[in-house]
Amino acid sequence: MIGIERIYTYRTRKKRENEYLVLVDRLWPRGIRRDEMHIDEWLKEISPSHELRKWFGHEPEKWKEFMHRYLSELKSDAASQAHLKRLRQLQENQTVTLLYSARDEVYNQAEALRQFITSEIGQD
Repeated sequence: MIGIERIYTYRTRKKRENEYLVLVDRLWPRGIRRDEMHIDEWLKEISPSHELRKWFGHEPEKWKEFMHRYLSELKSDAASQAHLKRLRQLQENQTVTLLYSARDEVYNQAEALRQFITSEIGQD
């Protein structure tokens, strides 16, 4: 199973049993010390490019185009494809929670990644 959660919400709870936590932001979230977070992995490599993130700006009317452009970025990078494949495999035996810092809880890169990982969209 793949879940998503805002990192600021996660830091107020304990890590669940059999949960694999992955931060999917390019930059470390503001106001959070690295030593206070017990995440399993920080995959900044699979976050959207700075240019794409700025263009999108969490504007709902750009969501569909953002998804298309983001998927193109991921597919053009072999390392990103390998990370997505590994996350697909991990979620077969445990809960993988993608952590993000965006304020928008609907239109964000973690939701896009969840959709790519749990569907055929992001697979070759």
